[in-house]
Amino acid sequence: MARRSNAEHAYVVAYDISDPKRWRRVFKTMKGYGRWLQLSVFHCRLDGGRRAEMASALEDLIDRDADHVIILDLGPAEDVEFAVESLGKSFQPIERRAVVI
Repeated sequence: MARRSNAEHAYVVAYDISDPKRWRRVFKTMKGYGRWLQLSVFHCRLDGGRRAEMASALEDLIDRDADHVIILDLGPAEDVEFAVESLGKSFQPIERRAVVI
């Protein structure tokens, strides 16, 4: 169900995309909406309009018979203190950096 409010909510978006080409497109799209946490997992802070925009963009990219995307609403962003517990290899959030050539 799409949220259409101006209040930002915190979301975790995870996806299982069966085709590598579609996976790359979904990954590139998600980079515009949130912070990359792990292979196919993003943390996002979005208002209702951006959340609906993201869901629509993903719907246009995926194969509904082969792919799966989940969007977990964690609640109002100001009420969510995002913390990551990592088991196994140490967790290092991926930060966007400018590429210098």
